[in-house]
Amino acid sequence: MSTEIKKSSKSASNYSLKPFFELSSDLLCIAGFDGYFKKVNPALCKLFGYSEKKLLSEPINSFIHPEDIALTSKWRDKIRAGDPLLNFENRYITKEGKTVWLSWTSIPVDDKELVYAIAKNITHRKKHEEERNQLLSELTQTNQRLKQLSYATSHDLRSPVANLISLFNLIDLSTIEDEETLNFLELLKTVSENLKETLDIYLDDLNHQETLEIKTSNLNIQDILNSVIQSIQTYINDSKTTVEVHLDDFKTVLFNEAYLKSIFLNLITNSIRYAHPDRNPLISIATRINGGNKQLIFTDNGRGFDMEKLQGQIFGLHEKFHNHADSKGIGLYLVYNHITNLGGTISVESKVDEGTTFTLTFKE
Repeated sequence: MSTEIKKSSKSASNYSLKPFFELSSDLLCIAGFDGYFKKVNPALCKLFGYSEKKLLSEPINSFIHPEDIALTSKWRDKIRAGDPLLNFENRYITKEGKTVWLSWTSIPVDDKELVYAIAKNITHRKKHEEERNQLLSELTQTNQRLKQLSYATSHDLRSPVANLISLFNLIDLSTIEDEETLNFLELLKTVSENLKETLDIYLDDLNHQETLEIKTSNLNIQDILNSVIQSIQTYINDSKTTVEVHLDDFKTVLFNEAYLKSIFLNLITNSIRYAHPDRNPLISIATRINGGNKQLIFTDNGRGFDMEKLQGQIFGLHEKFHNHADSKGIGLYLVYNHITNLGGTISVESKVDEGTTFTLTFKE
């Protein structure tokens, strides 16, 4: 039996990893702690359009998209400290000047000061995300313009119609002898009154349609949160994020299920995306009763931002507070609209390098 083991071991030693490295369609490389590639496979050379000699002779930063260099450098420092880097996304510029998105998994070997890394080309997925976000933005803006037009039309027409009815009321119909003229005036008055009634109903519908048409139910917050966390569990694990939940004051809320899931999803992923580079993300989700109102308190220990500089801009569409390549300025806009569309409010407190706290107040 020992002889068989020796033969098997000897046979295994005859296998070379060189064909695996050179024939793989994935992008493989070995980089040094000094910021240079030490070895790259043909797939990486082909994607970038450069020879192996070119890629090995210049700093890796010279191939990275200028907007991603600072962020990449921060995470590279963490690798040098011995932390693996999982699912890190950044952009590179090819020889032809094209931008490609790569998702990296990198493992450091401290004693050799080397990083073994594998990447996947996710440019196609990022392009679809960009197109989706652009479409969402255009649809949102179009919907907002149509909504404002409806408000303006309904509101502005009510005044002249009301004025027209007032003029009819000033007419003394008893002084009009011509029956045809009398019938005509009465018809115009009736039509005007019907038009005013229709405009009043339409304007009331516009004022209430969002809360009336959105289905709400008594939701278990922990169940909703568990569902969201499960959907992004890998993202949470890879980023070494800790989520602490304290539902002490209340455990359920009357809200729309899809909206609550979207709120949790956007707040959690934002906290991870804008995590402080010197510490692992820590998220706290708690409930409290304040003045008889149910409030959800969402706190993270991320980068934070300057409240004074961003006053009035925080929940705007396409408003971004950090130069993160994947930031689209849509998440907080959606969170704001979800809570306010159902009559609630949201406030925020943040300090640079300390973190951010969102307070959502529900209307029940």
